Amino acid sequence: MESNINSPFAEQQGAFGTQTSGDTSGFGGVVKSAPTFGSSSRPFGSYFDDIADNLERAYSEFRDGIEKIVVDRGELTIQVKADHLLEIAQILRDQLRFEYCLGVNGVHYPEDVNRELHAVYPLLSMTNNQRVRLEVCVSDSNPHIPSLVSIYPGNNWHERETYDMFGIIFDGHPALMRILMPDDWQGHPQRKDYPLGGIPVEYKGATTPPPSDRRSYR
Repeated sequence: MESNINSPFAEQQGAFGTQTSGDTSGFGGVVKSAPTFGSSSRPFGSYFDDIADNLERAYSEFRDGIEKIVVDRGELTIQVKADHLLEIAQILRDQLRFEYCLGVNGVHYPEDVNRELHAVYPLLSMTNNQRVRLEVCVSDSNPHIPSLVSIYPGNNWHERETYDMFGIIFDGHPALMRILMPDDWQGHPQRKDYPLGGIPVEYKGATTPPPSDRRSYR
């Protein structure tokens, strides 16, 4: 599943920001600038300061494991290093009462050198009626993130889908394999550099061309 977090890099062209294949959306001429997000400054507001303070008290390696904390559009995102993800998620579940993880969303930012693949985990505290997101960034060349299935078992199929669509490898997953595409499929279809070509399909004697060949929007 692809997150709808805006890319923090440069300007985007077209509906999806892709430059490597045809745009069949009808919005190929759209150009928009994206904001650049750094760490937010205190106070964060709402209950966000309490979450950050409680996590820092509970996790002795907080300053080593947290890359930045961003508050944007009324949402709190904690960007963590991959090798600290399990410990932080365990604390959020057991001590801060974030009992429910809504899965994991993959995002591909080709311009974010050595951090091209992002995994975003929305967490919900039903006890405290609070929400927070964890975000982990890894490179195309080493796309490994620890699996959270041991902490949030419901992430099983979500991690499989993110692996299938983006190529993020969730170490420790009990059965990491494709869930949407055939096992022998080449590539990961929701990456920005994946060709928007399609496969010729025969239907009632007719041949359907790939989407990028059907019509021009320019």
